[in-house]
Amino acid sequence: MNKVMDTLLSHRSIRVYADKAVEGEILDQIMKAVQAAPNWVNLQHVSVVAVKDKERREKMSELCGGQKHIAQAPVFLVFCADFYRTWLACQAKGQTLDETVSQVDNLIVGANEVGIALGTAVATAESFGLGTVPIGDIRLHGLEVIQELNLPKYVLPLLGLCIGYPAENPGIKPRLPREAVYFEEQYNQDLGPLLAQYDGIYSHYLKERPWNSRVGNWTQLAADFYQLPYNHYPEVPEMLHRQGFFSGNQVQVPTNNEKERRRD
Repeated sequence: MNKVMDTLLSHRSIRVYADKAVEGEILDQIMKAVQAAPNWVNLQHVSVVAVKDKERREKMSELCGGQKHIAQAPVFLVFCADFYRTWLACQAKGQTLDETVSQVDNLIVGANEVGIALGTAVATAESFGLGTVPIGDIRLHGLEVIQELNLPKYVLPLLGLCIGYPAENPGIKPRLPREAVYFEEQYNQDLGPLLAQYDGIYSHYLKERPWNSRVGNWTQLAADFYQLPYNHYPEVPEMLHRQGFFSGNQVQVPTNNEKERRRD
């Protein structure tokens, strides 16, 4: 097995970090790798905002549901789908972008590229001995994140990433059986036995970690997570609307009263 595979197969989420700064040279290498990652038509629809300031990291922690590791990690990267540069290019050529960027496929493109970029950043950071944990809750209060980071129209904060030197070793989570994920020629829809097998493995993993708040098994976790009412990120529709990705007739923007209730 080569060093790349060693790094990839050793991944685990780190939520406790040592009081040690991440070297600027390593951050430069992470960004070089992110920029070298595959992207659509070389349009490069990703931007990254590095949050190092302690007070701003604490603010990001608050906006992401009070996740303490965001404030503790010396660097918090915010990965954005970015069509602002595309808008500038269109402006320079006398073209409009509003009607084009609001097509749903462009949102898919931006989300795809952010996912590729974040995965690349994780692999690169961990190859230098750093720990990471992705943060989806950057979308929880996305409108305030946009304001805090001075993001222009056509830029969406989609994922965050804590980076720092690990101060814990939580172990590696067992993944689904390969046969439930990888198929040849056609999808195998008869996954019940494989999921039952994985439930046993996952349940044992959780029981061995008494500090873990999750109990049960994987199918229970999945069912609980997606039970109704499902509305984990209520500000996303308005964020998409304000940033130019959905037109007015595509999304219902919440009222001020609704937003206040959700904020509380």
